[in-house]
Amino acid sequence: SRHLNPAETIVQFDTGGIIGDGNKSFVFGPCSVESQEQVDAVAAELQARGEKFIRGGAFKPRTSPYDFQGLGVEGLKILKNTKDKYGLNVVSEIVNPADFEVADEYLDVFQIGARNMQNFELLKEAGRSNKPVLLKRGLSATIEEFIYAAEYIASQGNNNIILCERGIRTYEKATRNTLDISAVPILKQGTHLPVMVDVTHSTGRKDIMLPTAKAGLAVGADGIMAEVHPDPAVALSDSGQQMDLNEFDKFYNELKPLADMYNSKQLK
Repeated sequence: SRHLNPAETIVQFDTGGIIGDGNKSFVFGPCSVESQEQVDAVAAELQARGEKFIRGGAFKPRTSPYDFQGLGVEGLKILKNTKDKYGLNVVSEIVNPADFEVADEYLDVFQIGARNMQNFELLKEAGRSNKPVLLKRGLSATIEEFIYAAEYIASQGNNNIILCERGIRTYEKATRNTLDISAVPILKQGTHLPVMVDVTHSTGRKDIMLPTAKAGLAVGADGIMAEVHPDPAVALSDSGQQMDLNEFDKFYNELKPLADMYNSKQLK
């Protein structure tokens, strides 16, 4: 609650990078870790742009049990190799409380995905960890339920929590989910935690990711998440909604100057 703690939570990293306190940060990367070459191709692009974070799924909770479930620990090792080569902070999802211990060696941010937002044992274990936690809003979760999920983490002693609005399930079929843009200022007013917007999972449409990312920044989000893959056509998950490197170049070149203006306080 911002009422109890009016100071902004700022999540800082030893290798560089800040999330919170009005800084506009980016977290880009492939949906799933598929190979070292695949992750390195994206990491090289991010490093060249001075970015500090990369995302990638090693453990993948999927709707169908027959879909690609991730490379597991091998995926974590690939992410760590990329971190060592390119100096990027690594964000990846944990789906089992037992995996926090092994993942601690490889990751900088533990992500808890939408499907696990109310996996209370997972939340409590994340709260006992010493790493920042990126918590995504559940598919049909109210804002109150979302905040209580974060409270589960904080109640165990970990206050380095980053909230992420990633769209909610509604009757609308024009997008993969419905981006609740109003959630950003509501969360910013009611809590002291940084808030990011995931434009990939909220829209599922590459053609509207840029305007929704701009909207996220405009309403006060501390950062934007989006998926990037060297060759989305052969991706093992979310192939239709990941940007290729050319699409990412156009997306980034238009979004980054806007983020810089917010960071320099030229825009309010």
